[in-house]
Amino acid sequence: MLDDSKNQLLTEVGPGTPMGELLRRYWMPIAAVTEFENQTIKPVRLMGEDLTLYKNLSGTYGLVDRHCPHRRADLSYGFVEQCGLRCNYHGWLFDEKGRCAEQPFEDMAAPGARFKDKVVVKAYPVETRAGLVWAYLGPQPAPLVPNWEPFTWKNGFVQIVFADVPCNWLQCQENSVDPVHFEWMHMNWNVRLHDQLGPYSPRHLRLEFEEFDYGIVYRRIREGMSESDPMWKVGRVCLWPNALFPGDHFEWRVPVDDEHTLSVTWAFSRVPKEREPYVQARIPAWRGPVSEAGTGRWVTTHIMNQDFVAWVGQGTIADRAKEHLGTSDRGVLMLRKRLLSDLDAIARGEDPKAVIRDADVNRCVPLPVAERRYLVEGVSREELLRHPLLGRQVTEGYPFQLGQPEEVRKAYLEAMGSL
Repeated sequence: MLDDSKNQLLTEVGPGTPMGELLRRYWMPIAAVTEFENQTIKPVRLMGEDLTLYKNLSGTYGLVDRHCPHRRADLSYGFVEQCGLRCNYHGWLFDEKGRCAEQPFEDMAAPGARFKDKVVVKAYPVETRAGLVWAYLGPQPAPLVPNWEPFTWKNGFVQIVFADVPCNWLQCQENSVDPVHFEWMHMNWNVRLHDQLGPYSPRHLRLEFEEFDYGIVYRRIREGMSESDPMWKVGRVCLWPNALFPGDHFEWRVPVDDEHTLSVTWAFSRVPKEREPYVQARIPAWRGPVSEAGTGRWVTTHIMNQDFVAWVGQGTIADRAKEHLGTSDRGVLMLRKRLLSDLDAIARGEDPKAVIRDADVNRCVPLPVAERRYLVEGVSREELLRHPLLGRQVTEGYPFQLGQPEEVRKAYLEAMGSL
């Protein structure tokens, strides 16, 4: 367990807090590129800061303070122009660096004063990669936006899914290194959700956890498995500092503030060999509900929705002083220890774990992938449909979150050759 002071240390993410300063050393996915097909501006809250994300008419993204430094008007209602964002209150224009380019009345009344040169709005770097919009709130020089290996894969259908989860980011991320929950929260709970008393899932028999350059790998053996199984030989990845990588998708737990988390999923589905070559024209993005409209109860029908139930059930911020951890929680203990170690590292002026600055390394950052043959090499449609999870997506629908729009489902089925 953690005492109250350590729990507070690891869960507070606002400006000036130790964990906030640590997480600001990493790029965070905050939106999807296709969100800006029909809009140019949106309000964003990230690690306790209220911001405005926009795409100007030249195609450049900017991320600036929510409020204009003149009279504090809300810039998320501003005018997006060719080279910046103009406040709708008095017309002050700011570029993506936060510099004030125009102050219409001041420029006319006192041009020699150049008052605009003395005014800036808080601004942060923004980049796009893999259909996502990424933000960096930390000190310069900024590291590279990781080019994870799946971002380079071909012949796949990708979709991006968001969800607003009303709890602290850390209890979400700790789930990323807790393999036994899969047995109960997903396999056995699904049995009970269908009003059946069994059979229950094969039990976990052995667990191993180890750190690698970009996170923690966990391996498992369940009843009926051997050491030759990919779940033991390769395993799954708790990706540093705030993501899970099970092989076919990423799940980022992006801190909105101390009490809210933005779940961001980037999901890759390899098309059957019969559909190659396949090139996706656009990466769709959608937002899934976390609660039922009629009852207000948490959604329980989909895999990640079930995870959300566990996370928010721990409280807005989990009280870790009341925990009773067991041997299956070794990964959770490793995660907390590494976070505390990273806090010490940045206090010494060093980079924390998994920060990438080498451009050669970043050409393609490899990760452990248990289903590599299915996802990278590709298989026939017949073999794909036999896979217990990948095939289920084709026949039953997107299993991870409720709410996939019909147009996204149709585009997926077309990619897979089912329409």
